Amino acid sequence: MGIIEQLLRINKNQKLWYYLPFSLFFLGIMFLNWISLRYSAVSTNEIIKMNITKYGKNVNFLITIGPLVFMLIFLIGWVLFVHKQSLLSLTTSRSRVDWKRFLFSFGLWSFVIIGFFIYGYLKDPQDYVLSFKLGPFIVFFIFAVILIPLQTSFEEYFMRGYLMQGIGLATRSRAVALISTSIIFGLMHLANPEVEKVGATIMIYYIGTGLFLGIITLMDDGLELALGFHAANNLVGVLLVTSDWTAFQTNSIFTNINSDSGISPWEYIVQVGIVLPLIIFVFAKKYGWKNWKHQLFGRVK
Repeated sequence: MGIIEQLLRINKNQKLWYYLPFSLFFLGIMFLNWISLRYSAVSTNEIIKMNITKYGKNVNFLITIGPLVFMLIFLIGWVLFVHKQSLLSLTTSRSRVDWKRFLFSFGLWSFVIIGFFIYGYLKDPQDYVLSFKLGPFIVFFIFAVILIPLQTSFEEYFMRGYLMQGIGLATRSRAVALISTSIIFGLMHLANPEVEKVGATIMIYYIGTGLFLGIITLMDDGLELALGFHAANNLVGVLLVTSDWTAFQTNSIFTNINSDSGISPWEYIVQVGIVLPLIIFVFAKKYGWKNWKHQLFGRVK
């Protein structure tokens, strides 16, 4: 039974309006944050730099990531005590969480990230400086290893778990759940300084990545692969390299000093149009995915 359909087995009389308060609360905060920054005289990046000047990079990292960690706790509480739904049913359709799936996805994407970094460094070494400082890095490493998986877990549990299940139950359509959550995931990043720096074309990456994460969740009927991928993407990436125009400006090993961001829209297109489909192919072969039409576009019965 699928990750959405299993909720009908658990409770045939799912109260769909229960999905509204938490969803509207969080998305409303995101929208108001974007509006306030959109019409503010101070940009997101300027706010980050002021916080770094005042508190330092590690404390600024906590300020940035802390709210999403608390939102994860809030979401879990809402699911357990309002929906009276188990955390397992929010995570997977399997009888237990498959941690081997999580670790395989984490390891595979970590390998790809490191490979891309090595390629970029060898191609344009002048764009990178070694900014490693043992003391600040160790503190940051501890914070990152603990908090980034919680931050990425919130985004996955909310988007590919909670919202996908709620929209799927409301519309009885896997396709509507997939497409809508992918777009919402992209729009959730509108306030990121990367959008301000690179431009609206970066939404290709955000929405495309949301679509990729939704596809592997529906095809695998569980969040394990998406959780592993997202954790690797944020954790390994931020430990390796930072810059002065990203949401995470941290005590990383390297700093990208290319003031033009060093990324063209074609790189996003290649990642979303070639690299991520190849990852899907690897997952499909390893886990024997079948019945693609139903899994991605079928009705929720």
